[in-house]
Amino acid sequence: MTQIRLPHHKLVAYGVAKELFVAVRDCHVRDAVLRDQATRAAKSACLNTAEGAGRVSRADKARVFAIARAEAGEAAAAIEIACLSGDANESDLARVTSIANRLVAMLTGLIRR
Repeated sequence: MTQIRLPHHKLVAYGVAKELFVAVRDCHVRDAVLRDQATRAAKSACLNTAEGAGRVSRADKARVFAIARAEAGEAAAAIEIACLSGDANESDLARVTSIANRLVAMLTGLIRR
């Protein structure tokens, strides 16, 4: 059986976006509102990265990748605020920040392409 590869499956940034989602999910933020915000932003980073890969025009791709980049930053910020509030661990923040930095750098490159 032939495996169908969609455009986002070819994009390394999509894999990093999934890593970010898993890292955010694994933080187990105790504050329900921050946990929800971080999780939704991380999911949105994944989905917008996938959507950008499927867009055709350069301007359309850039717009959607910019949204994904902003969502990655929001997810990391929510975990940072959770740590400041005592609702998440500093080691979790280090992991999320590292992955978010990688994703933001990749998406910035895709926006400029």
